[in-house]
Amino acid sequence: MSLPLVVLLPFLGAIAAPLFAQGGRTAIAVASSVPPLIALAALYPQWPVLANGGVVLFSQPWMPDMGLTLSFRLDGLSLLFALLILVIGLLIILYSRYYLKAQENVAKFYSLLLCFMGAMLGIVLSSNLLLMLIFWELTSLVSFLLIGFWTHKQEARRGARLALAVTGGGGLALLAGILMIGNIVGSFELDDVLAARDQIQAHALYPYALTLVLLGAFTKSAQFPFHFWLPHAMQAPTPVSAYLHSATMVKAGVFLLARLYPALAGTEQWFYMVSFTGMATLLLGAYTAMLKHDLKGLLAYSTVSHLGLITLLFGMGTQLAAVAAVFHVINHATFKASLFMAAGIIDHETGTRDMRRINGLWRYMPHTATLAMVAASSMAGVPLLNGFLSKEMFFAESLDLNLPGLWAWLPPVIATLAGIFSVAYSARFVHDVFFNGKPVDLPVFPPHEPPRYMKIPVEILVFACVMVGVFPALSVGPLLYAAASATLGGQVPEYHLTVAHGFNLPLMMSFLAFFGGLLMYSQRHRFFRFHARFREIDEKAVFEAVVARFTAAAHRVTGLLENGSLQRYLALLVISVIAITAAPLLGLGVFIGESGLSPVDAPTAIAAAVLALSAVLTALMHRQRFYALTLLSVVGLLVALAFARFSAPDLAMTQLSVEVVTIVLLMLALYYLPSWTPLETSARRRVRDLVVAVLAGGGMTLLTLAMLTRPFSSISSFFLENSKPEGGGTNVVNVILVDFRGFDTLGEITVLAIAALGIYAMLKNTALTPTTGDGQGHAWSRDPHPLMLRQIARPMLPLALMVSAYIFLRGHNLPGGGFIAGLVTSVALLLQYVASGMAWTEDRIPFRYQNMIGLGLLFAIIAGAGSLSFGYPFLTSTFGHIEWPVVGDFELASAMVFDLGVYLTVVGATLLALVSIGRLSPHSAIKPTQETV
Repeated sequence: MSLPLVVLLPFLGAIAAPLFAQGGRTAIAVASSVPPLIALAALYPQWPVLANGGVVLFSQPWMPDMGLTLSFRLDGLSLLFALLILVIGLLIILYSRYYLKAQENVAKFYSLLLCFMGAMLGIVLSSNLLLMLIFWELTSLVSFLLIGFWTHKQEARRGARLALAVTGGGGLALLAGILMIGNIVGSFELDDVLAARDQIQAHALYPYALTLVLLGAFTKSAQFPFHFWLPHAMQAPTPVSAYLHSATMVKAGVFLLARLYPALAGTEQWFYMVSFTGMATLLLGAYTAMLKHDLKGLLAYSTVSHLGLITLLFGMGTQLAAVAAVFHVINHATFKASLFMAAGIIDHETGTRDMRRINGLWRYMPHTATLAMVAASSMAGVPLLNGFLSKEMFFAESLDLNLPGLWAWLPPVIATLAGIFSVAYSARFVHDVFFNGKPVDLPVFPPHEPPRYMKIPVEILVFACVMVGVFPALSVGPLLYAAASATLGGQVPEYHLTVAHGFNLPLMMSFLAFFGGLLMYSQRHRFFRFHARFREIDEKAVFEAVVARFTAAAHRVTGLLENGSLQRYLALLVISVIAITAAPLLGLGVFIGESGLSPVDAPTAIAAAVLALSAVLTALMHRQRFYALTLLSVVGLLVALAFARFSAPDLAMTQLSVEVVTIVLLMLALYYLPSWTPLETSARRRVRDLVVAVLAGGGMTLLTLAMLTRPFSSISSFFLENSKPEGGGTNVVNVILVDFRGFDTLGEITVLAIAALGIYAMLKNTALTPTTGDGQGHAWSRDPHPLMLRQIARPMLPLALMVSAYIFLRGHNLPGGGFIAGLVTSVALLLQYVASGMAWTEDRIPFRYQNMIGLGLLFAIIAGAGSLSFGYPFLTSTFGHIEWPVVGDFELASAMVFDLGVYLTVVGATLLALVSIGRLSPHSAIKPTQETV
């Protein structure tokens, strides 16, 4: 099974999971667990390769000119994070089954959870930095929805917005840093970047690239001074906190540090920026965790502290420190996820997270209390648990930094102080919640153990804490070695995973941290009183104030520019363009270049004069709308003739067809509008508008003269030379649309489909009352479907459809194609609506235009995806010749399928939009009388 499928599976599950919503929470939880189980089964066979330091790669070209490829890489580091994402994700799925209430939108929750799982897998498995960045931003968007899942809670919405603002801003910085690295290396492929360490670090852009990349990592992993978003995200449901904010999303930043460690680490700038940021985060998070009364708040700030510890280890720059950082990633994910789930159980069974109220829960929930105490002991670094081992490695590395002078004391002192705080807030979690007297005014009393299966995820994670703590080499040794090897580029220093390393200085630091932490907890009330002397800063309030100021400034600027007048907006736009382009145009001097003007014959001059006169009269008679529309149609017709005159028959046919459809659309709109409008603008404004129009029109004229009378190189020769041999067609315009620029055409018909569906949705339940006459005293005709028009229109339908088919079939070699044929068909069917009415016509059309749009887009996508199955880029076309009886040699091109999709989409979208407007008429439901049919 390929790596892309491992990433794709959770997204497929996110689509399929809601289908099981009718079966209840159990059914949807089981369905949601299938994708991660299959992904784990797919990763298992790769372990022998990865255990020996190998790498599994997958690469598929996507946008090679941009450096973006569908490249995925599985090595020890990505395997470690993939296992954390999938295994803990599975446990969260089971846990959520019992945490969420039946009346909540469980289907939405599981879909978002699986989307996030897929995005995180995309980050850790991407081998292309641009591809990784796409998944990086996707995690921010999905986490925004998960944090704000309880939309009825204002705090949840604010926390989600805060998280998105901080991590989204960091994502922009990361984008800039990755672009700089790609510019330095000449590639965005991870193998190339990791191999270019010396080239990157010697480049003048290295300091800027490193700073921007670290900003992205620090914001994602809640490092100081960006740490404040994580505690406020705790308004999310507890499964979200346990998954995103302890095991996965916040680990994305430290994953980035590990992933780019071989390329960016080893410099003084890396050491100072990463280690001091980690050090500040470690202490600040630990100090604040001790002060929190909210259970999840304590865990949130302890998460910030441990993320700072991991960052500090990576910043030290030594190989053993990097190994310790990877080891602590594993340990922290296990004990912190279990603690968050235990906190969720307590909240679920007591109705509160306030540690001043949830005292003495040991007597009510002994099983949950035991699990939580083991996990908290691991967080504190108690021996025989996994947290103790990585903490010992951290202490040892803090002693081996060899900084000059008194600076050598700083790392071990800070490490020990952080250890003291860790023990103190862990002891507070255990004693205040499970002992320390009796519960105080619990919303739910008496509390009791949760459902049996709700505790299984916690039990599994706590069991992992014990197994790693007692048998580290056996349980996690091979995986840690593989991950460390990938992090360090293959050079792993010697280290020993044992329960005890003898009586040494790191062990003494552990004892000091343990007893110092217990002493600090015993004096916690003095600690609280000391902290109360200082004013506490509410980071979220500061953020909201900054946002409010920016919003107010934006409103003031908007108020200066916008007054609801479309004319004003257009005038400002045109004046801005004139102001920007005036200086460059005046700098040209002579606008007519060395090529000179082409000779103009009499018919061309007359047509140009009529075109200009019609345009001027359209503007002058705009208040008399019918006359203005008639003159506008003359302009459109002359433009079509101009295309034909200058050898652009495809454009001429397209313009003519579009003109017919547009005029019909405007006629339908005018039916509901007055036929004329009074004079409302002052003479001063009309003079202003005339000056602006003359300047803009004159500027465009001069710019056109300057461009067309000077030599220029064109890419037309490439298309002329390659249209037949590469695209199989002699109609260069059509070959460009369905082959060379097929992706653009796919985007255009998609936009056309969206616009038509938008018009349909907007007008579906709209009712308009038209005027009783034309506004000049003339009543509308009593017969909405004149006999003569019906008799002319109906025989024209088969003729028009035959012409449409002919234009479609010949489009690859002669003027025509799916777009023009679709417009001709639309005009033919539209004529039936106008002549015979909605009801009569729809009785004879057996299909819905929405379905036709969908079928057209499906054909276009199938035509594009077919090339992928043969190993070619999306929308690569092919052609061949076959011998038919009687007909003889006949060319078949795969682009015809794509052109058929264009045809169907154009017909469906055009008619859906126009019919939606036409249906507003009160005459739309009237059928012609039987005598006149």
